[in-house]
Amino acid sequence: MKKLLVTGASGFLGRRIAEFYSEKYELYTPGHKEMDITDREKVSAVFHDFKPNFVIHSAAVSDVGMCERDPEGSWRINVDGSRNIATASAELHAKCIICSSDQIYFGSQISGPHREDEEVNPLNVYGREKKKAEEVCLAENPKCVLLRLSWMYDTITKQECEHGDFFRTLILSLETSKDLYYPVNDVRGITDVNEVIRNLEKAWELKGGSYNFGSSNNRNTYDTVFAMFSELGWETGRIKRNEEAFATAPRDISMNLEKINHNGIIFTSTLDSLVRNGVEKYR
Repeated sequence: MKKLLVTGASGFLGRRIAEFYSEKYELYTPGHKEMDITDREKVSAVFHDFKPNFVIHSAAVSDVGMCERDPEGSWRINVDGSRNIATASAELHAKCIICSSDQIYFGSQISGPHREDEEVNPLNVYGREKKKAEEVCLAENPKCVLLRLSWMYDTITKQECEHGDFFRTLILSLETSKDLYYPVNDVRGITDVNEVIRNLEKAWELKGGSYNFGSSNNRNTYDTVFAMFSELGWETGRIKRNEEAFATAPRDISMNLEKINHNGIIFTSTLDSLVRNGVEKYR
């Protein structure tokens, strides 16, 4: 049985990765006590002890606000920690996947869908850290596969303390009588996390480099929800336009998926996925 090491297994994505692959691989999910990713020597020691064949690095400070408040702390984890994982993977010749983000495109002067080879200059700390992490990981380990993930959601909650996401928050809102406000100045892919997880094994076959990895979407969030409700036959009158969010700096971080499509990795579009899950939830 091949060995898989997953970081960040207490988080939204990492927990689901570990659960999905637990019976197919010999799995190791070290927490902070077992492996402080900011400690290069400790990371190397853990890797040499376990000797993984595959590595998925999902541990990160992904709270954008927290990164803004403590950029030094988030840098140690998001950049230095990622570099240490990439370096240790190279030492063991383990195939390494680093989870990056579509936030890299936030601030681009180019309209989406964005391509991996375009020049980027992220506006927020989190995006800048992810960009730098990609650079240092490839410098240390050119075989690293860096996946620029979009906004992810699940239809079920794994733990009581787990934060909400786009889909589950929307479904809970349906149980109230309140209007539902969604931004018109924000365009991005919204992806079922389970599709991301199922496609990870295919990503191990990719050459080193950066890849957009998620569902396509050319609609703003308001139009996305409106189209979802329309296709499902749900009442659209409660859906309202949020004109204020991102008004001063409209955000389009939608991603072009031609690169992964050419490598045989296909994602359901944002709208089709939301509609499918909406049907499953209320069939």
